Amino acid sequence: MAGVLVVGESLIDVVERPDGSTVEHAGGSAANVAVALGRLGRPVEFLTAFGDDARGAALARHLNQSAVGLVGDPHTLDHTATARASLAGDGSATYTFEIEWRLGELPDLAPVVVHACSIGAVMAPGATDVRRLVERLRPHATVSYDVNARPAVTGNGPEVVRAVEDVVVLADLVKASDEDLEALYPGEPVEQAVDRLLGLGPGAVVVTRGRHGATWYGVGGRVDTAAVEADVADTIGAGDTYGAGLIDGLWGLDALGGRLSGLQAAEIDEVLRHAARAAAVTVSRPGADPPYRHELL
Repeated sequence: MAGVLVVGESLIDVVERPDGSTVEHAGGSAANVAVALGRLGRPVEFLTAFGDDARGAALARHLNQSAVGLVGDPHTLDHTATARASLAGDGSATYTFEIEWRLGELPDLAPVVVHACSIGAVMAPGATDVRRLVERLRPHATVSYDVNARPAVTGNGPEVVRAVEDVVVLADLVKASDEDLEALYPGEPVEQAVDRLLGLGPGAVVVTRGRHGATWYGVGGRVDTAAVEADVADTIGAGDTYGAGLIDGLWGLDALGGRLSGLQAAEIDEVLRHAARAAAVTVSRPGADPPYRHELL
């Protein structure tokens, strides 16, 4: 059955709590998206890389428990990547990464949608393989891309902007937070940055603003939605869950499998609200712990 192919990094979040203690959670932007889609009942396969070590085994168990299928052999790294996350009092996190990124043999698949994101889409040498794979699948698949900028790993100079824009050119749906846009285009108003991205060819750009909601620009016009209130444990994985919620909502409209078109404002509004409900569950509990379908009904 054709489903979602997620391609990108998986790692272990080493979370430093405000009291100085630490706890480890399976994570990584792409892994979080794959897990969220699996828990929502979508057939999902994941192309990633991690080490043949204890942390890699923990990642493999985490993915398997959420019905995420691994494509090929992920053991292309000497050791599993980590992200040390420091939590502030409001649950927001800042990250320090220890990561390398490369892929093994690229799969021969025919998904309905392919999702790329964050470090995996822009960090050499693996990013070249990601773009080549997306180019190959794009004629028959909707391409979703979450910028999820990580300047601490990639920097934020012109070469990173070019790498991001190279993926945007291939994408149908681009998700970016207001912080992502500021990292890419410092000092530019959000609408100007969005116009820049839309000019590269995607059908829609969704800008998230945390507790201030989100806005869809592009196919179907501009649609604004409010955030869903939640008691915040931490924000780890919230944006990734939101991105998975967008894919899931569009899937429910039978809008995937090619270029985005024919969407009405009311349909877009419901997709955004659905994504916000899913993200609200994730922020309400520690680590990247997306909701299952039944939790959103």
